[in-house]
Amino acid sequence: MESNPVLLESKSSPINLLNEMQQLRLLGHLCDVTVSVEYQGVRAEFPAHKAVLAATSKFFKEVFLNEKAVDGPRSNVFLNEVQVADFASFLEFVYTARVEVEEDRVQRMLEIAEKLKCLDLSETCFQLKKQMLESVLLELQNFSESQNSEEESAACPSVATAAEAERDPPDSSVAVPGCGASPEGPAAKSKEKM
Repeated sequence: MESNPVLLESKSSPINLLNEMQQLRLLGHLCDVTVSVEYQGVRAEFPAHKAVLAATSKFFKEVFLNEKAVDGPRSNVFLNEVQVADFASFLEFVYTARVEVEEDRVQRMLEIAEKLKCLDLSETCFQLKKQMLESVLLELQNFSESQNSEEESAACPSVATAAEAERDPPDSSVAVPGCGASPEGPAAKSKEKM
């Protein structure tokens, strides 16, 4: 009698794998490439793993897959016009699937994601920028509504003013448009009754 196949799947394995690869990178173990970045005279070198870079970046994948045809295995890659902090954040993202950056750096992270053809980071930055824009628009809408509300309340008579108007003769009452009164107002209705 043959048994049915069952699926063995780990939900924690991808996270554990990323965490372990990040630890290996931080300790400099099993790194087979050094990425040098330079921007306006500031230069830094980052040891990394070709497999991780190639799996997360089409740019690096193309570089590493084409290297054997040219000069043999490459152990150094040079990136010009990439800020050190941005590449460090890029590496943290590709090794951990998350990175914390200041709001004003999100656009730069999107640019480096596009330059290095990292779809996951590009999509993440785009979604965050969209949320930030929606948040700003919501704040502007709330501000605008609160301004309109203040203007309407300033234009409408207060309860005390309405009480004073009742003591005056009906012909002297004037309705304020936009405060719930009809354009005809109480004066027009009392004239109709006469």
